[in-house]
Amino acid sequence: MFFHYKGLQFESTPERPDPVLAMKLQELLGGHWGELTVAMQYLMQGWNCRIPGKYKDLLLDTGTEELAHVEMISNMIAKLLEGAPAEQTARACEDNPMLAAIVGGQNPQHSIVSGGGPVLADSAGTPWSGKWIVASGNLLADFRVNAAAEGQSKIQAARVYNMTDDPGVKKMLKFNLARDSMHQNQWLAAIEELKDEGLEYDPVPAGIIDEEFDEYSGQLWNLSAGSDSSEGRWASGERPDGRGFFSYVDSPEPLAGEPTPPSADPYLYATVPGGPNGQRPDGTRNGVSASRGV
Repeated sequence: MFFHYKGLQFESTPERPDPVLAMKLQELLGGHWGELTVAMQYLMQGWNCRIPGKYKDLLLDTGTEELAHVEMISNMIAKLLEGAPAEQTARACEDNPMLAAIVGGQNPQHSIVSGGGPVLADSAGTPWSGKWIVASGNLLADFRVNAAAEGQSKIQAARVYNMTDDPGVKKMLKFNLARDSMHQNQWLAAIEELKDEGLEYDPVPAGIIDEEFDEYSGQLWNLSAGSDSSEGRWASGERPDGRGFFSYVDSPEPLAGEPTPPSADPYLYATVPGGPNGQRPDGTRNGVSASRGV
């Protein structure tokens, strides 16, 4: 059950309208790594979590907070758009404010679709997609994706922070950057706790190690010019999972020859040896029986 509190988690007011900055903030709202993505990702992971207790609670706590960030940025976008068409676009094109908005860089959907409010899209107008979220049911794999998501989110927020001199927007972004730091650290801590408690271990997923070809599970293949990759921790010594050692293969060779193409169903009309009507010595056409029930 969700309960909406009417106040914001953190409030800040922009100094002036700025439709171009509003468009940039759309990336932090509805972009691939935006607040809506992480909110839905953490909530779906929480609802998919099979372990009651602290991990499930952490996911749902954080997902709910990210919804608050969606609300904060949405509120800021609306404030940046307040009065913008009348005050800014008229200067650029007095007789055609809509054209002026487009020329000036404003997202036209802010005027046409949402009536001066935020939209669930990125800064290029691409609609937000649920395909961007990861909720696999494996907490170790998911927490790693979460830490990466917070890193990408913080990078983008920092870039937008440096694109504006509006003190109100900077104040909000400084809060968001701080929360991104917390969330990165909490997922990294949760990863370590999962492993310390023996609930998961590397490599993900655990429990199928015996089914792998062990001779290939530690090899680094040199498949580009030079051998700089051999200098890393990943090329020799014990593996982080403690289940073997790394090795470096300087000149790897393919393990199989050229594959034989599979036969083609003549009713799919693929181009094959012998042409569309060619009959092979084995009495087949195109590699399959020439007779077929209709």
